[in-house]
Amino acid sequence: MEEKTVFEKIIDREIPADIVYEDDKCIVIKDINPKARVHLLVIPKKKIPTLFDLTPEDKDLMGHMMLLLPQLAQAHNLDGFKTLINTGKSGGQEVFHLHIHLMGN
Repeated sequence: MEEKTVFEKIIDREIPADIVYEDDKCIVIKDINPKARVHLLVIPKKKIPTLFDLTPEDKDLMGHMMLLLPQLAQAHNLDGFKTLINTGKSGGQEVFHLHIHLMGN
C-alpha cells in the first residue's frame, strides 16, 4: 500500500494542522512555512497527485476550490491575492497531492 501524503494525514486527523476551513470536498490549512502574511493551502480531500492527473470528473471539485479562493481571501481581509499550483517535481511540487497556494499581504 502506498504511504499517505502529509495532506492525507492531515485530512484523516493523524497529524495536526491549523485548519481554517473545511467542507465535504476540501480542507484549507495555514502553510507551515508562509511566504506572505496570509498563506493558505486549499487541498481537495480526493487525492489527485498533480494537475496532470485531473480527469473530467474532477471539474466540479476544481470549480468548487476556485470559487472558494476569493471567499477565503475576503475572510482574511485581503483586497488582492495570488495563487500558485506547483505541478510535478520540476515545477516545484513537494507534496504529490494537488493543492492551491493562496497568498496575500
